[in-house]
Amino acid sequence: MPSERTEVQVRPGVEGDLDALTDIYNHYVRETPITFDTATFTPEERRPWLLSHPEDGPHRLMVATAVDSQEILGYATSSAFRAKPAYVTSAEVTIYLAPDAHGLGVGTLLYKALFEALAGEDLHRAYAGITQPNEASVRLHERFGFRYGGTYREVGRKFGRYWDVAWYEKEL
Repeated sequence: MPSERTEVQVRPGVEGDLDALTDIYNHYVRETPITFDTATFTPEERRPWLLSHPEDGPHRLMVATAVDSQEILGYATSSAFRAKPAYVTSAEVTIYLAPDAHGLGVGTLLYKALFEALAGEDLHRAYAGITQPNEASVRLHERFGFRYGGTYREVGRKFGRYWDVAWYEKEL
């Protein structure tokens, strides 16, 4: 279990990370409304997702690891915002942290590395959808210059209730 003194490194994600990244994501599928997926994934089912985030280009996967143990503490991605061609200069960004890695600054390190990696790409805006309530995520995004754009009310149903998603945007 990491502590607030855990030294963290951030690097591009690789295929060898797939099992740990799938475990982290499945935690959010099972336990939270943060993702609207409702069924867990096997690593093989998540492989196309991982492969859609190469080490260069506008769609990246950054992974945070504990330096001493190499335990994966979380990841950040930039992905296609929408499939239509005119959206090509927009990206949706997201962060998922291991359950015991919250409050250690890992999300800040991940976004710092992700936005540095994206600096030379042909991207105009980044968007983040935050299932409400999630004050920690709102604070993180605002710290990186995201502005509130609007809320989709009761847009997803999970765990027998409807959830709002607030949308934030950042100029790149």
